[in-house]
Formats: sequence, structure tokens, C-alpha cells
Amino acid sequence: MDIIKVISRLMDYPNAELQAQVPEIESVINSARVIAPEMRQQLVSLLHEIYDGDLLDAQETYTGMFDRGRSLSLLLFEHVHGESRDRGQAMVDLLGVYEEHGFSINARELPDHIPLHLEFLAHLPDLEIREGLSDVSHILGVLSARLQERESSYAALFDALLMISGVNVDIGELREKVSGEKRDDTPEELDKIWEEEAVTFGAGDALGSGCSTSMPLTPKKSADEAVAVRWAN
Repeated sequence: MDIIKVISRLMDYPNAELQAQVPEIESVINSARVIAPEMRQQLVSLLHEIYDGDLLDAQETYTGMFDRGRSLSLLLFEHVHGESRDRGQAMVDLLGVYEEHGFSINARELPDHIPLHLEFLAHLPDLEIREGLSDVSHILGVLSARLQERESSYAALFDALLMISGVNVDIGELREKVSGEKRDDTPEELDKIWEEEAVTFGAGDALGSGCSTSMPLTPKKSADEAVAVRWAN
């Protein structure tokens, strides 16, 4: 499903290669009939918001949004297991799923990085894509709600994934819950995070999520450090 690939790229660190492909990406978005017209427009607007201006500014915005604090982490298991030992086994299980499908990644990349997981899902049959997204729908909803609270256009990516999944997540209710959260991306809160020796979250930490980890889906690297993803023959 090409629109999943596009969402994966837009959710990743902005880079010059993608900036050169804006017309092609916009065409894929506009031809995606699995999402509503207004959602396609939101994705097109985000595409131009990221890539019409200075790339360094877009990269700085991205880093400030996703690389500071844990609440907007793009690592799925951060929202399920935190830093508990269960996270390690979940990583191993997910790598096993990748290997079963002939999908290999560089050892330096974390398998639960959402853009990477979307890259994997994009090559599966449509039904399996929807099942994979529905498994983590509550996490996607919480991320959307938190981004909307910060008035970020990146929320459209998660809303589009939810639309494709077919799962009805009440974003309004989630926004009410996250509106009272203390920001974790301030210098003071970031210092506290780095000082913690260990943090343990129970399964379903994302606001009491009951999300399944049966097919679960480093801080963000710069474009130069990004590792290749390939499908084995």
C-alpha cells in the first residue's frame, strides 16, 4: 500500500532526497482512496509544510517534536513497556516477525521505530496492514491527541493510519486526558529523565491502552546516519 510508505517517509526525519520528490509524493497522496479527501488534503498540507521551506528548519522542528521527552516517542514499545525488561523480549519477538516475512534491518536500527514498522507493513496484503495498525491503534490515537494539543500538523499522519485501520478511536476523549499531562520536553523534565536509573511501565501504559503486542509493530538518527532497510529475496 503506497500511502503507508508515504506516511512512513513523512514521519521520518526530513531529508533532501524526499524534498526532491515532493510532486511524486503528492501524487501518491491524492490517489490514495483508502483515506477521505479531507485527510488527503491534510497530508498534502503537511508535505508542503515540511518541504517547501528551509530543510534545516524542518529538521529542527522535527527534532524538537519527537526527540525530546517520551510522550511523543516514535518507538512503539516505549508506550507499552517503557524501559522494563519486557521490552527486550518484545524487540526479539518483533524481529522474529520481520525475519519470517523476509524483512531485514541493520542491527543499529530499533525494530519498533514506527516509520520502520510502517515500511514493513506497507509490503503486506491490505488486510494484514489493517490488522497491524489496529493492534497499535490506541498508541496511534494517543500520539495524535498529544500532537493536536501541541497544534502540530504531524497529527494528520496518525489520524490517516487510524482511518486506514478502520478502528474508531475517540480522539476527543483522548485529548481531554492528555490535556492535563505535564510536558516532558522542558529542560527540567529532560534532566529528570536522564537521571532516572530505571523506569518500569505496565503493559498498556499509553493512557491505559489495551493494545495487543502479538503483532507489535536511540533517539532519532540524522539523515546521514539512517540505515537501509531491505527485503530479502
